[in-house]
Amino acid sequence: MKSPGGSIFPYYYKGGEIHCLKYGSKHKDQNKLFDVMRQEEAFILGINKKLKVWVDMYETKITKEVLEQLICNINNFKDHVDKLSFVGLSGMDRWKLKRRLKSLGMGQSVSFYADPEEAKTWLITDR
Repeated sequence: MKSPGGSIFPYYYKGGEIHCLKYGSKHKDQNKLFDVMRQEEAFILGINKKLKVWVDMYETKITKEVLEQLICNINNFKDHVDKLSFVGLSGMDRWKLKRRLKSLGMGQSVSFYADPEEAKTWLITDR
């Protein structure tokens, strides 16, 4: 099965199961990004288990509006997430997102990586 963003679900990696949110490669097309976010949110809310989620943000412009929508999106499905990992964010965008996630009081483990392989490996390890 595939998720609305086009990811194989479930995606097995090194003996673990993860879900990829393909929010990357949207460049400046916020409408396309927001549409995928809404669809993925509905998909995740329909899954009856906690997920380890990898969020691909490569080549997507992080504006104030995108950051607000991303925070809202994550907040809406945070109870369905065990671990959350972001890849493809600049240092400043990481800082902004980290700050906002902290203000949500998210209890899940959250990490930021430049390399998707490291992000996926972190998701499947028990820490």
